[in-house]
Amino acid sequence: MPLEQFTLHPALGLLGASVNFTQANVFMALGAALTIALLYYGSRPAAVVPGRLQAAAEMLYSFVHDMAVEQIGPEGTRYFPFVFTLFAFILMGNLIGLVPYGFTYTSHIAITLALALMVVIMVTVVGIQRHGWHFFSYFMPPGVTIWLAPLLVPIEVISYLSRIISLSVRLFANMVAGHAMMVVFGGFVILLSSAGVATGIVAVGPFVLNVLLSGFELLVALLQAYVFAILTCLYLHDAEHLH
Repeated sequence: MPLEQFTLHPALGLLGASVNFTQANVFMALGAALTIALLYYGSRPAAVVPGRLQAAAEMLYSFVHDMAVEQIGPEGTRYFPFVFTLFAFILMGNLIGLVPYGFTYTSHIAITLALALMVVIMVTVVGIQRHGWHFFSYFMPPGVTIWLAPLLVPIEVISYLSRIISLSVRLFANMVAGHAMMVVFGGFVILLSSAGVATGIVAVGPFVLNVLLSGFELLVALLQAYVFAILTCLYLHDAEHLH
């Protein structure tokens, strides 16, 4: 079944079962370890002409830093560690899922929802810290008569809170849909190949399509991490500058 790959199973035997430690937790720890290893060993040489690992670490660092500063403003440097951590965590989760026997922890709504909640809560805290009670003027567009407040304020509040749903569901749905499609077409290849020579030739079509889907999923993995990070930057920009 295409959705069986997303089923959680206890890891570490009885210990994992007793504390609800699943393969998702294992791969989240692996993603964090890979990110730390990339940054540590990539920055360690500090060569004028960087090698591949150093170039990858510097490119990842500068890409997220430039995005934060461009989208948020000069204050973006302050939020760079937060945005970078989000981007790296999501990117690693998406990429690990493309490796055989890997698990895409970003395919679970509980994880993406937790990330989205963290973003919205932080944005709200930043807005209140920076502007005090004036932050709540964000829910009342400037130039609008006070008589429309009972109508517009609830709409703006719902729109603000809907960021939680849009951030979490977008990432979750894209990961689930892509991996499910890969399993379906992979199953076609196996079934047609095992049916005989004639039908085995027909299996070339689904096989080629599966290869193309793998490339497409790699693009989606990068794009979804970027979309999540840049939307976070835009929300932080709104919190810093309001209207």
